[in-house]
Amino acid sequence: MPSAETTSLGLCGRGGGTWRRVLTLLVALLGCLVAVGLPAPAGAQVKGQVVVIGVPGLRWDDLDPVRTPNLWGLAAEGGTASLSTRTIPPEGRSINCPVAGWLTVSAGQRAGAPPPSAQHRASGLACAAAPAPVVATDGSGAAVIPGWAGLVAHQKSSPYKARIGLLGQTITAAGGTMAAIGPGAALGAADESGKVQKYAATAAESADLSPYTAVFAEAAQIAEAWLADGGADLPPDVRRNAAAAADRTIGEVLSRVAPDATVLVAGLSDTAATAHLHVAIAVGGGPEPYGPGSLTTASTRQDALVTITDLTATVLRVLGLQTPKEVVGKPWRGDGDAPADAGETVAGLADADLAGQVLRQVREPFFIALVAVQLLFYGLAAVVVRRRRRMPASVRVVAVVSGALPISAFLAQLVPWWNFPHPMPALIGTILALAGLIAGLAFAGPWRGHVLGPLTVVAGVSSLALLIDVTTGSHLQVNAVSGYEPVTGGRFYGFGNMAYAVFSTGTILMLAGVAHLLRRRRWIAVTVCLAYGLLAIFADGWPGWGADFGGVPSFVVGLAVFLLLLTGRRVSVARLAVVGLAGAALIGLIAVADWWRPADRRTHLGAFVQQVIDGEGGSVVGRKLGAMLNTLGNLPLTLLSLVALAFLFLVLSRPSRWGASALSHAYGQAPELRAGLLGALTAALVGFLINDSGIAIPAMALTVAVPLTLAASVRALRLATAAEPSPPPGPADRSSARPGPTAPPAP
Repeated sequence: MPSAETTSLGLCGRGGGTWRRVLTLLVALLGCLVAVGLPAPAGAQVKGQVVVIGVPGLRWDDLDPVRTPNLWGLAAEGGTASLSTRTIPPEGRSINCPVAGWLTVSAGQRAGAPPPSAQHRASGLACAAAPAPVVATDGSGAAVIPGWAGLVAHQKSSPYKARIGLLGQTITAAGGTMAAIGPGAALGAADESGKVQKYAATAAESADLSPYTAVFAEAAQIAEAWLADGGADLPPDVRRNAAAAADRTIGEVLSRVAPDATVLVAGLSDTAATAHLHVAIAVGGGPEPYGPGSLTTASTRQDALVTITDLTATVLRVLGLQTPKEVVGKPWRGDGDAPADAGETVAGLADADLAGQVLRQVREPFFIALVAVQLLFYGLAAVVVRRRRRMPASVRVVAVVSGALPISAFLAQLVPWWNFPHPMPALIGTILALAGLIAGLAFAGPWRGHVLGPLTVVAGVSSLALLIDVTTGSHLQVNAVSGYEPVTGGRFYGFGNMAYAVFSTGTILMLAGVAHLLRRRRWIAVTVCLAYGLLAIFADGWPGWGADFGGVPSFVVGLAVFLLLLTGRRVSVARLAVVGLAGAALIGLIAVADWWRPADRRTHLGAFVQQVIDGEGGSVVGRKLGAMLNTLGNLPLTLLSLVALAFLFLVLSRPSRWGASALSHAYGQAPELRAGLLGALTAALVGFLINDSGIAIPAMALTVAVPLTLAASVRALRLATAAEPSPPPGPADRSSARPGPTAPPAP
């Protein structure tokens, strides 16, 4: 029998060849994986021709079959979408300048333009015209961007550190040739040194453009008219004439490029006092041919919506080149069939911009009105709770309607309220009607008599509606007053922070109601709550659904607090720390899983992992922290949060005329409410600390939780009052009572 030593030596000796072969195979496999992940070498060959036509300020309502026939034909022939042109806006403004738009295309990352001269600023202009390139005198047609070093330095001082010239550098390094028409286009086509291979000031001055790999052309007539007019909104006739002139320029460019070129048209910036959505059109072949239909991108995951940074990635994709890691956008791709009539397409996309403009007008007044109504409601409810001897049933009804308002603000997107002649009354009426319907459902069945009956219904609608929405594309959040707006480009899919607040609060309170219903089967209740809670957390964090980085850790902590209290366990600092680390680890694993996907399919979760690898994670966290602290300056939401907490702890939690506090009565009849309320508040607090929306999260969570808790407390008080025996008459009552005849003694 061989000894142990002999056996060991045998594995390393006779079997060593097997292990070496396995090791060699693993090394080879790793080499293949690394090779796949590397960018294309500098000598990679480009394919085909791409033509980028930038029309700063072009909106869908500028298109007309008679005035702009070239644009109309492209829209009918190719893929179409709204373009979010979010760059780095001028200080104190929310618009995007033409120069910043072109530099953003050049870098594939948000870029900014230096401030205009003092003379321009004095005239009210926030944007300046692009500098005219200096053309070489040797007859080559090459040009240099004046002041390029200053533009590079300006980007380095900005939060996004855009690497301008990256697009041109990538194309020329792969052997491609570049041509630019117009000063703005030269900014987009320049390499990292600020040089342009071939430049012409106008399309008429350019020769045959078909030999060039990439042609960048600018039809700047709308922007020129806007700057000449002082930066105000252009009169309709001036804008129409400028759009017609831009269309003629586009026709001249198209007549000089290869017939099979891929043409990308983009309204690269704003030319109005407020930001808008703009035109995006793609026509032609390439790796993914662009035919009639909607465009989309992994950056937005929304039908007919793309971003300006996606344009950079699209150019490289069309040419068959690897996208550098500094480019944050994803390629445009076709998505869905187009309407039979181009006019219907144009009208629908113009309506999307209208929705964004109306949202900007109504959002601030809506929240001011919401806060004012909530404060008035809390004040009146405090008087009733503290002073009335009998709690009116109407308080419960109003509280349930109030708790249904946040989810109704999202469901209102099912109705095109922005198309009404008076959008603000239409929005408020729609939200109130939906809240009334939800409240009607809450009181419709036998559950209305239970302490947590209406609370569970409203919380359940809040949770399930947003769960369904986020798994089907997050359409209820787009242009919702408490959602995200494509014009600003902060977020396009998944859970926004206000939606997360409504979702997490609704989920935990709904589970409290379910646990109360199953209270006689405690472990079944715990199992159901754990299962649905984990599903909700998965939906919140999974890249394909919620993609909510900060929501997962706070949701995990809130759910854990709820389950600990539900099962009678103590909530300690150590347990919270462990749960918090588990939540952070969970979202970290989800982010890494997202990072492993192809770069053009990653969400911002995977992008953050790459930023950490590149050493940029600290600056991202710093921006988020600064944004969170800035939200404390939002006086309406901060005031709403403070008043809601004061009402909860100083009114409902203090003893009242009924002896024990209203909240104690509710806890006594439904102990699960305490676990649900504290769990929801914990999730909101942690969400406030680790999300850039800051105070908006507890404000929205409290707008759901406090009215529903009041409704439960009102029902508990009424049940307690009905169960108590009538008090004996006081001395005053006895003295005022008239003596009646003496009853005969009992036999």
